[in-house]
Amino acid sequence: IRHIMFSRVGRHSCNPLRRAATALALVSFSFDTASSYILPPSRTLRFGTRLYQSTTDSSSSSTIMSTTVIPGRPTWQQTMMRIKDPSKSLAFYKDILGMTLVDKLEFPQYDFDLYFLTTLPEGTTYDLTPGTKEAHDYLWTMEGATLELTHNYGTEKDPEFKGYHAGNKEKDGFGHIAFNVDDVYAFCEKLEKAGVTFKKKPDEGRMKGLAFAYDPDGYWVEIVKREPGHVPNEANLSQTMLRIKDPKKSVAFYQALGMTLLNERHYSDFSLYFLASSAEADAPEDPTSEDSKSILKRRFGPVLELTHNHGTESDESFSHFTGNEAGKQGFGHIGFLVDDVYKACDAIRPMGYGFKKEPDGGSMKGLAFAYDPDGYWIEIIKRGWQMDF
Repeated sequence: IRHIMFSRVGRHSCNPLRRAATALALVSFSFDTASSYILPPSRTLRFGTRLYQSTTDSSSSSTIMSTTVIPGRPTWQQTMMRIKDPSKSLAFYKDILGMTLVDKLEFPQYDFDLYFLTTLPEGTTYDLTPGTKEAHDYLWTMEGATLELTHNYGTEKDPEFKGYHAGNKEKDGFGHIAFNVDDVYAFCEKLEKAGVTFKKKPDEGRMKGLAFAYDPDGYWVEIVKREPGHVPNEANLSQTMLRIKDPKKSVAFYQALGMTLLNERHYSDFSLYFLASSAEADAPEDPTSEDSKSILKRRFGPVLELTHNHGTESDESFSHFTGNEAGKQGFGHIGFLVDDVYKACDAIRPMGYGFKKEPDGGSMKGLAFAYDPDGYWIEIIKRGWQMDF
């Protein structure tokens, strides 16, 4: 099973003998800071057969090379995070943040369940029952992105389990997820009344009007102001943030997975890159422009925010933790749907970053985990996947 083999490396078990047995099973299954970074004044980005020209300040980031998209219409479909107690996490994401549980996959034989939530357009009626074939079919063909919440049985009632690693410690790669709202202050008042705690409230720190709440597992949830009048939902899932070592490599990698660079921002010691799937029509002529920032504030679907701390690209010994190392498990991976996993992986393989699992590796055929340039796990899933387990 894919999540036993990969998402659960180092998974928690209440029984130490079971932990050891699981570790052996996993093996047998196997299958902010520094110098500026110079960007030439212009570049060309390629998405399939379409070209986008943009100009940038010569004091900014890396050269982003022309990129050919892998075959099979890749689309970003999930961000996976491990959770301790599904009753608390589902209440937080459904009741407070307005997400919809579109599917649930149960694996009692392996002691874990998966919950997939997304933000649906306001007024949408979702009448499929999570856990049914109809819900599975919806999940594996949907155009939007989900949060995949992974629950390993027993964590919610084990006093010895101290929780998952939420990120944001030294060298951690995963940073946060985010939701856009019309009024950050009013929404944070609602969160506070519901008992939610904060890393940063809107009026704290130097940046006003921006907040970071804690979810039940301590993951950071950024609350971001959007342009009113474009998205009727009270809140919409708007980003997943990952730290990267070298933007030249990472941006090109995700462009090859069909993502469009919508906005980039360059500061004295770090840069931000915002990419989205199915967004070619929104591609700005200049991703450093003020208008490109507005694109993000008007979007309904989420973006992948890549954060580059200047200087890491020139430090050969530097690497981020990816969320799957011993003692660092929390965030697990992001995933993409493609029409043909084998053809997609044939196109990914020459990039040279390798695979955690090839499509025919392990016991589950036709499913892959590639590495991105930072070693993050990228799940490659067949669109319309017919689950037969």
